[in-house]
Amino acid sequence: MKTFSEKLLELRRREGLSQEQLAERLGVTRQSVSKWEGGTAVPELGKLVALSDLFSVSVDYLVKDRLEEPSSPAEPPAAPASTAKLEEQVEEISRYFRGWSWFWDSKIRIFGLPLVSVRFHLRPHMMRNRDAAKGIIAVGNIAVGVVALGAFSVGLVSVGALSAGILALGALAFGLAALGPVAVGLMAFGPVALGLWYAGGLTALGGKIAVGVAAIGETAVGYDAVGKHILLWGDGLTQAEVESFLLEHHPKLWRTLLKLLALFGANIK
Repeated sequence: MKTFSEKLLELRRREGLSQEQLAERLGVTRQSVSKWEGGTAVPELGKLVALSDLFSVSVDYLVKDRLEEPSSPAEPPAAPASTAKLEEQVEEISRYFRGWSWFWDSKIRIFGLPLVSVRFHLRPHMMRNRDAAKGIIAVGNIAVGVVALGAFSVGLVSVGALSAGILALGALAFGLAALGPVAVGLMAFGPVALGLWYAGGLTALGGKIAVGVAAIGETAVGYDAVGKHILLWGDGLTQAEVESFLLEHHPKLWRTLLKLLALFGANIK
C-alpha cells in the first residue's frame, strides 16, 4: 500500500517534472511540494483536485492509502456502503472546486515561462496573487505576460477591463499606446483620452497634439479647442485639411500617427 507522499513522488517522476516545475504549475512553493512528498504536510482539497487533473488520476487514488489504480480493465470489487458514500462526497466536492477554477500551462517553456498559461476563476474573490496567469501568452482573471488577456492584464500587448502595457486595450487602459473608453498613455485614443504626447477622442488632452470634440494641447484640433495652435472644426474639416495643419506645426510627425489623428479630426462629430 502506498501513501499519498509515495504516490505523488511516483507520479511527478513519471511526468518528468521537478519539484520546482510541479510547484509552478500548481501555484505553490517548491517547499510545499517537498513537504507533501516528505509526508509532513498534505495539500488542500483544491490542490488535490488540481493534482488529479494534472496526473489524470482520481482524488480517491491520491488520498486513500489502501486504494490503488487498477492495472487492468478488470471490474474492481464492490466498495462497502460507507466507503461509497465517502467517495461520493469527495467527488461532489471535487466537482465544486472544478466549477470555480481551471488551471492549465503548456509544457513548452521559454525563458522558464510556459508558452501559454491559463488561470480562470468563477469566484475571483477567492483568488490569491499566485493564482494569476503568468506566461508568454497569459489568459485569465489576472494575466501577466508578453501577450496578456484578462479582466486585469499586464503585458507588452495587454487586453482587458483594466490593462497596462506597451500596447494596452481595455475599458481602462494604461500604456505607451492606449486605446479604450478611458485611455492614458504617451499616445491615447478613446472617448476620454489623456496622452502625454498625443491624444485623440471625444475629450482629448495631449501634451503635443490633441484632437477631439473638446481638445486641449500645444496643437489642438476640435469643436472646442484650447492650445498654442488651434484648428476649429466649425462647419466641418476634411482629413487633408487636418493633415496639412498638423504637418505645418509638426513636420516630423510619424506618418501613420498623422493619418490616425487626421482621421479623428475629420470625424469629430
